[in-house]
Amino acid sequence: MCMAHEMNCSCGNGMAGFNFKHEIMSGDIISRIYCPGCSRDITFDPGTMVADNGWVIEYDMEIARFQSHKLTVKPDEVTPDFIFDEGYCTWRGVYPTDHIDSVLERTEIMKLAKINPRKYLEEMKEWANTRMERLSQEGWRKARDNKVGV
Repeated sequence: MCMAHEMNCSCGNGMAGFNFKHEIMSGDIISRIYCPGCSRDITFDPGTMVADNGWVIEYDMEIARFQSHKLTVKPDEVTPDFIFDEGYCTWRGVYPTDHIDSVLERTEIMKLAKINPRKYLEEMKEWANTRMERLSQEGWRKARDNKVGV
């Protein structure tokens, strides 16, 4: 089970959805998020931050390490990259608003499900493959590393 959470970026122009794998960590570990607009004005700290295609998540590493007590890793192995890439606090989907955008993108294809199930399956597969390739080319970390299910 994954807990979901949404948060606005520092400048208020962007929003991101987050998932928390196995509910080990919570939204409390996120100090701030920065969209591509407001991330230009920060000094990136790899000890507390993770970057993804212009977006930056700043974690409260003290809270993250405290909440990681259920994990089988040492506290010093709990890094921003580990937290994001292993899904303990990551985008809800491939990128910040993927959980919204992907539903909208699938709307037309979904109409085929009742009319032509075979065509529906073909279209869904094509959409998913094409979409992941596009997102990978755009530079999204989870698309590039094939960590979509995280």
